[in-house]
Amino acid sequence: MRIVFFTKYFCPHIGGVEKHVLNLSKKMLEKGHDVIVVTEKLYLQQDLSGHQKVSLGHLPGAQANLEDINGIKVIRINVGRDSWFKKFRIWNELLKIRKILISADVIHCHDIFFWYLPFRFLFPTKKVFTTFHGYEGNNLPSRKAMLMHKLAEKLSSGNICVGDFLNKWYGTNPNFVIYGAVDISESQISNLRSQNHISKLKNNNYLTNLSLKILYVGRLEEEAGIMEYLRALKILKERGYNFSLDVLGDGSQKKEAEKFSILNNLDINFKGFVEDVDKYLEKADFIFTSRYLGILESFAKKKFVFAVYNNPIKNDYLEFSPFSKNISINRNYMDLAEEIISVLKNEKDTLEKIEKNYEWVKKQSWNRLAKIYFKLWSKQV
Repeated sequence: MRIVFFTKYFCPHIGGVEKHVLNLSKKMLEKGHDVIVVTEKLYLQQDLSGHQKVSLGHLPGAQANLEDINGIKVIRINVGRDSWFKKFRIWNELLKIRKILISADVIHCHDIFFWYLPFRFLFPTKKVFTTFHGYEGNNLPSRKAMLMHKLAEKLSSGNICVGDFLNKWYGTNPNFVIYGAVDISESQISNLRSQNHISKLKNNNYLTNLSLKILYVGRLEEEAGIMEYLRALKILKERGYNFSLDVLGDGSQKKEAEKFSILNNLDINFKGFVEDVDKYLEKADFIFTSRYLGILESFAKKKFVFAVYNNPIKNDYLEFSPFSKNISINRNYMDLAEEIISVLKNEKDTLEKIEKNYEWVKKQSWNRLAKIYFKLWSKQV
């Protein structure tokens, strides 16, 4: 079967959707399918790290590069900079590679259904599917955003929602609801069994003598709550708690975050985007993150998660999840600071939540996720 994925960005660009499509594509390849990813050309190329890339040149008649990444064929179309005309450039470039679209058994859009919109009418019998991954930045959904979700749903043969909150906020009726995936190897399980994950709590009578190692995973944006996390750490420092924080991510609030850290003499290391998050997760005592991928990866390492929200949709994003009762969800930095102290003091309850999260996440494998996609497609193809 030939599967064509549409995604705005793809490896080496780092992000949750990018990782989702990459790992899903790998599973499709393992099952003997042909996978093609259609995505935007990257203007600022990043290191591919462990991903083996082979350039296959240009596609005839199109301003598109063809690559091979670990067996995944990647078509990068040149759509130019963001502007009102961008969608027309996208459609024009896709028209030039229409033979690939025609040859596909499955076309699956990750959020960007509008890329395929005109082709839905050009190829009315072609089955197309959509995964809705999230919501738009710091604001509540606009009427336009809700309309686009409903349009994509109506014109798709089926859809997957990443999170139950999408039904409430966009009116999307999913065929399946997912929360992402992780793979835990047998060696990882053995290693986790041998670790005492909150041993610092057991070996210290005075919490202020702790030297906590904290990890932040996410973009440095208002929606992700970076400044709320830093303000909470300022309170902890004032109360005598010792800690260091590694920040994995980048964004528009980086300079503000760095300035705040310096002014308040906080022990914080800004690492930027990194591909290998696991090695940082393993060393951390607990995690600051509020996106599903980061949360699941933290669970897989048996780490407790503190999340923050800045508006009602982000609150529902977290509260509607199956693990909401076993993480700390906070509205502001004052609540967060108190929650951190409470978690440190209530070791038994914290350990129970960590174990519940771990048992749940063990079932959320990429193989399981691939089966959900095949189940969706098999009903329609």
